[in-house]
Amino acid sequence: MSHWYRAGLAFALTLVGARAEGQANAGDAAVVVRAARLLDVKAGRYVDNPVVVVRGERIESVTSGGPLPGGARVIDLGDATLLPGLIDAHSHLLKNNAPRFFDGNNLVRDVTSENTATRVLRGAAMAREDLEAGITTVRDVGNSGINGDVALRDAIENGYVPGPRIMACTRALSPTGGQFPRLASESQELIEREYVPVNGADEARKAVRQAIYYGADCIKVIVDAGPLLMSREELDAIVTEAHRYGRTVAAHAASEAAIRVATEAHVNSIEHAFALQEDLARSMATNGVFLVPNDYPLDVYLMGVPRTPEQRRESEQQYRWFTTRSRNRLAIAVRSGVRIAAGSDMYNDIGMSRGAASLLILGAYAEAGLPPVEIVRAITINAAELLGKAGDIGSLERGKYADMIAVPGDPLRDALTLQRARFVMKGGRVVRNDAARP
Repeated sequence: MSHWYRAGLAFALTLVGARAEGQANAGDAAVVVRAARLLDVKAGRYVDNPVVVVRGERIESVTSGGPLPGGARVIDLGDATLLPGLIDAHSHLLKNNAPRFFDGNNLVRDVTSENTATRVLRGAAMAREDLEAGITTVRDVGNSGINGDVALRDAIENGYVPGPRIMACTRALSPTGGQFPRLASESQELIEREYVPVNGADEARKAVRQAIYYGADCIKVIVDAGPLLMSREELDAIVTEAHRYGRTVAAHAASEAAIRVATEAHVNSIEHAFALQEDLARSMATNGVFLVPNDYPLDVYLMGVPRTPEQRRESEQQYRWFTTRSRNRLAIAVRSGVRIAAGSDMYNDIGMSRGAASLLILGAYAEAGLPPVEIVRAITINAAELLGKAGDIGSLERGKYADMIAVPGDPLRDALTLQRARFVMKGGRVVRNDAARP
């Protein structure tokens, strides 16, 4: 063992020890968070004058006007509403594309002009912006190069960079070609930088095991890509293998055929589901499949794309049809008893922070007629249950992580107040406190 290796190892162990000591010290002293009210997202009602006692990373108690522990540091947020940290069940933190390019062209640009390290560094910036907006957990569903999302997750967990908790999917499993446009035969190797194409049940099982080996917390599968569709046998193999190892399965499915086969295979969630109809929605509800709708208000689809007035009118007409159809399918899902988990699918630079842009989905949910309490649940407890993490996140309860935000106003009347977090805590550490600024 060389001198430099021993010195480096000693330095690393010193850093680890210092971090562990800091965490232990943080656990000795209590922090109390107070506000005018706290939203119990499960019951859908407020707790007045809450006292949330935090010790270390977790919540020790939640009471109404209860006593304060001796020596506790008190954070009094005044006339604000406390809620659990928000959860984005469909993020792409390592992407921030120019909206003037089509998705297929952006994919080619991602894998040919940038290496994974560059994309991870961008992801660190996007992660910080998510966290500062109150998004304390994300499920990152691919388009991260070869395991870039795992690297970012580990960097955040080790305290190297700030960001939300990340459930990483690694590369998405897909039909041949992934979601790329048709590529020349000499360029086919580019596909495997972003996707793991599978053909047959045996390859599907192998791909799941490979993803888990690389550090996947969940499995993303592209059910329909252009004219190609995953088979029932392939999906059954993916779901069975993933569930065997305690991983959930997120299924990109846009067409009726894709929604049907994914539902029959008992995936955990269907992303998008643009072609959802009443019968498919009832099947999703029966099979306990969540819908993750990645919808936005009309104005958002028109952001950031330079157009002539004539082009803008044409785009507005097209997107108006699309948004109307999207609102109708979300209403169908809700009427049919499908559980909704919020997911942004935000991956474009539209001129605002990633966190602020991602939370614009809440406006679309409101336009579809979701009551405010259900919008709040979609981005908290429902998303936590989809991710299999309801024991740790999604509500403010004893024993859960101290992930919380404070917003002005009344989220039970206007869920869009969640877009205006003025206090953010993750794991007992204050990320943002606007009231404390000079």
